[in-house]
Amino acid sequence: MPIKGLHKGGGSSDRPAAQAQRGALQRPALFMMRFSDFPGSIPMAGQTASIVLEPEAQELADATSQHPFLYELDPTAARKVLDDLQAAPVDKLPVDEEWVSVPAAVGDVRVRIVKPQGATGTLPVVLYMHGGGWVLGNAGTHDRLVRELAVGARAAVAFVEYTPSPEAHYPVAIEQGYATAQWIAHEGASKGLDAQRMAVAGESVGGNMTAALALMAKERGDVTFVQQSMYYPVTDAAMNTGSYDQFATGYYLSRKLMEWFWDAYTTDPNQRAEITASPNHATIEQLSGLPPALLIVDEADVLRDEGEAYAAKLRAADVPVTTVRYDGTVHDFMMLNSLSHSKAARGAIDQATAFLRNALGTDQA
Repeated sequence: MPIKGLHKGGGSSDRPAAQAQRGALQRPALFMMRFSDFPGSIPMAGQTASIVLEPEAQELADATSQHPFLYELDPTAARKVLDDLQAAPVDKLPVDEEWVSVPAAVGDVRVRIVKPQGATGTLPVVLYMHGGGWVLGNAGTHDRLVRELAVGARAAVAFVEYTPSPEAHYPVAIEQGYATAQWIAHEGASKGLDAQRMAVAGESVGGNMTAALALMAKERGDVTFVQQSMYYPVTDAAMNTGSYDQFATGYYLSRKLMEWFWDAYTTDPNQRAEITASPNHATIEQLSGLPPALLIVDEADVLRDEGEAYAAKLRAADVPVTTVRYDGTVHDFMMLNSLSHSKAARGAIDQATAFLRNALGTDQA
């Protein structure tokens, strides 16, 4: 379905992102939902003031406010929407990369190891769990972001291409992620990875799995993370926060779509209540001793309040945590190429990489 008023950005795949500040938005896909009200409109008496989005986020929101929505598609068709969106030309930082196959009891998993171009010796590593509602996403859709994290953090990124849902259900993806952490601990040195300096990070449901892996590492005791970074994470299956009510039908990520994602991952209420599915259910004792955390949320997002609630629980458990809300933007703003030059995305990615450098000891590298 054509989208009016948008144009594609250009650029070679290896041109540094710093040269791309003049790049235009890539064509957004028909992603998620209808608006219940429109940004910029004057609120009536008793209504909440409208959200004022950055231009790039507003353009995306306008272009994604019509059918078909992802939850109206089958998983294969929904994946193609994101694949096509992220396949539009975008400037990417140069890196070195290789793929490895990691054995896991729940099914072996492919892992892409991404390093800054020309990096030698042993590097600290960021274990990365990608977002996409457990259904969408892969190394291609997250390529630009992963490159920026690797180069910005001066570290290797181990991108886990876990088996998606509904082909696999909870807890397959997190067990594949944990198996990757164990592989790094035992075999990572053969690929130039320093398991003593390993962080875990992810966005959206990847942030959910980041929290899960940190909890699993504490419980199982055979893996150590020096930091956990969660970008606009899913932290509770309840879907009952104020931001869920405020943004139920917009902007960009809707309640119906989150219900669709959760149903693909697990429909079992007992599983949904487990702390590795809903980290907000963890007790203070279970959270105590977890690694320092960075938690980034965005303003116009159903997931905003549950992310901030998880940060508050970590703080109550004496976990060092930094929480930042980026106003004027929408869910997935760090990952979507069409928003990659927005002020919010640039600020968040700069902050994310700075926290990783500090945790991994690469500030002076």
